[in-house]
Amino acid sequence: MNSFIKFSGLVFAAVVTSIFSYAATPIYLDEKQPLETRVQYALSRLTTSEKIALIHAQSKFSSPGVARLGIPEVWCTDGPHGIRPDVLWDEWNQAGATNDSCVAFPALTCLAATWNPEMGYLYGKSIGEEARYRKKTVLLGPGVNIYRTPLNGRNFEYMGEDPYLAAQMVAPYVRGVQQNGVAACVKHYALNNQEVNRSHVNVIVDDRTLHEIYLPAFKSAVKDGKAWAIMPGYNKYDGDHACENPKLLLDILKGDWGFDGVAISDWGAVHNTEKVAPNGLDMEFGSWTNGLDWGTSNAYDNYFLAKPYERLLNEGKLDIKDLDDKAARVLRLIFRTEMDRNRPFGSMNSDEHYAAARKIAGEGIVLLKNNRSLLPVVPESVKNILVVGENAIKMMTVGGGSSSLKVQKEILPLDGIKERAAKDGINVVFERGYVGDITGEYNGVTTGQDLKDSRSSEQLIADAVKAAKDADIVIFIGGLNKSNHQDAEGCDRNEYPLPYNQNEVISALAAANPNLVVVSLTGNAYSMPWLDRVPAVVQGWYIGSESGEALADVIFGDVNPSGKLPFTFAKAITDFAPHATNDSTMYPGVNREVNYKEGLNIGYRHTDRKPGRVNFAFGHGLSFSTFNIGKPELNDMDDDDETTFTISVPVTNTGNRTGSEVVQAYVHDVKSSVYRPVKELKAFGKVSLNPGETKNVSLSFDKNSFAFYNPDTNKWTVEPGKFEILIGNASDNISQKIPVKINRAMTWSDAD
Repeated sequence: MNSFIKFSGLVFAAVVTSIFSYAATPIYLDEKQPLETRVQYALSRLTTSEKIALIHAQSKFSSPGVARLGIPEVWCTDGPHGIRPDVLWDEWNQAGATNDSCVAFPALTCLAATWNPEMGYLYGKSIGEEARYRKKTVLLGPGVNIYRTPLNGRNFEYMGEDPYLAAQMVAPYVRGVQQNGVAACVKHYALNNQEVNRSHVNVIVDDRTLHEIYLPAFKSAVKDGKAWAIMPGYNKYDGDHACENPKLLLDILKGDWGFDGVAISDWGAVHNTEKVAPNGLDMEFGSWTNGLDWGTSNAYDNYFLAKPYERLLNEGKLDIKDLDDKAARVLRLIFRTEMDRNRPFGSMNSDEHYAAARKIAGEGIVLLKNNRSLLPVVPESVKNILVVGENAIKMMTVGGGSSSLKVQKEILPLDGIKERAAKDGINVVFERGYVGDITGEYNGVTTGQDLKDSRSSEQLIADAVKAAKDADIVIFIGGLNKSNHQDAEGCDRNEYPLPYNQNEVISALAAANPNLVVVSLTGNAYSMPWLDRVPAVVQGWYIGSESGEALADVIFGDVNPSGKLPFTFAKAITDFAPHATNDSTMYPGVNREVNYKEGLNIGYRHTDRKPGRVNFAFGHGLSFSTFNIGKPELNDMDDDDETTFTISVPVTNTGNRTGSEVVQAYVHDVKSSVYRPVKELKAFGKVSLNPGETKNVSLSFDKNSFAFYNPDTNKWTVEPGKFEILIGNASDNISQKIPVKINRAMTWSDAD
């Protein structure tokens, strides 16, 4: 009897314990507990094998989580311009889903050209909602590598040549994405500035240039945007691949910047277990693949951070503390995303997203030239329009590498122009002009377009010229495309001029009709030998699903253009610093080594030293209205910190249309103990004005506005002395100057 009672008591106790254990919310799910408490508790329950499983892929785009503990999988998706269609579990081929078509947002060059951080937030919020709806954990974007050479095939994915502009645009993008419970993974950290030999090239760059030019946008994403993930590049720096680079990942990212997120490898960017394990990479995806179209199947357990890592740990050759740090970071990511019970549901292909794409495109399109006020098209003077050019009829959302998309719709430029012209009773006809890339397939997604044309190049030009003579205005829509050796991942451009005989087509059209508009859809600069014969030029970028409508909005004046160039359009390739001396060690490199000998002199920092090198300068962009930048006023100077103040700049719309102007402020160090560029962008503000209206634009400055990086002390330094604030609306169009004197030296580090 006593034995029975004892047994019954044990059973009762076990049942009660089980009930209460089930009823109590585990600490790693209880969101009332601090995040780090939950992370450490969950970590304490993991076996070594489960920690290893957390940090490497189980399929092309996912990692496994820990099913035993209810810790969910992590699913990545390519961006940064739209949510990539799903592929098969273990192959690059399409999964065959019918619900993975997306909105294509404008390429990030276009976003940068808005010079409007509010557009960065709108972009991030919108694409983050699409990623969340598709049940993605990590959006692999945005990209912020600096535009060093116009030949880089991946420039269209980035935010231009200036570190300050890119930094100001990336932080709100990151915040917008992450408010949806989706991690933004900022890429490609760092110095991934060319596609030639991208997996092997070793970059030689001095510390000052690294910190002043190539790191600020990443730093802003981490410190201001609070990014939850970052992706090291393919390239080497200081002899180590970026994924295995202790200086980039441990010293700077996780040390100086205090990054508490996850460093996620690019596909095929990891090379060695013993180097990658202790040096800061947290998650490994896509080993034994080129990251584009092929890869070894079912190799996940043999990834560098998989069984080979566990084996070396068991042999005592690697420190378990590094694994614990990686697993904790992945858990932190999961708590911020998949295990956040307040996470929004997201939305897909909504009217709001198409409106956002169109708005961003409209703000980013740049009116480069508009002699004789040829634009906008008005029905009083235009009854017949001729559109010429392959890019008017070619889908641009398919191709270009990992940013290729499967869109729900893409309105082509010709269709957008025809639809808008019809509202004014204007007739539109089309001529091809040239044949470029007639393909339309990437990774199993096809455009379904038949772009074949059997006419010779001579006949194509002749037919276009004949039609041009009967038109009131001719709109040529050309540029580059997403095929190899143009704007595409995996390879760089072979030349600076436009391809496919387009210069000859444009020249012939200019001779046939003086009312010629050239609209270029590119993510890169190019030469313009015909510029003096063409009265109007528009930089249209790759602008996604709403391309046709957004271009028509500007061409017909429904949107007053306000975009500004995020990089310099130099006259010739030799006007760009890396190409100035035809030194192959500077580009594309020799023996898999590229030397950034130009140092700080990238983009306008180089071209503005000697006028006459550019067709259109950094920051340039016209409007259908005109603006006057008045006399700026310095105010709110801090008595304890002479570098902290604001400048108020009055701007007046002197035209007859509502429009927006971007006030740009550059800092010039009058005398310095070290080399300083002639001027550097340190503040800007965009303002919308009605005709005749005046508003003040407030520009803020602090110690960072006047500092340079001292590699001897690893500190930022402000020297006492005279500075000038140069105010204008382009790097080569400075209209106002304010002297500033700083009386005391200042130094600090990124870790301060």
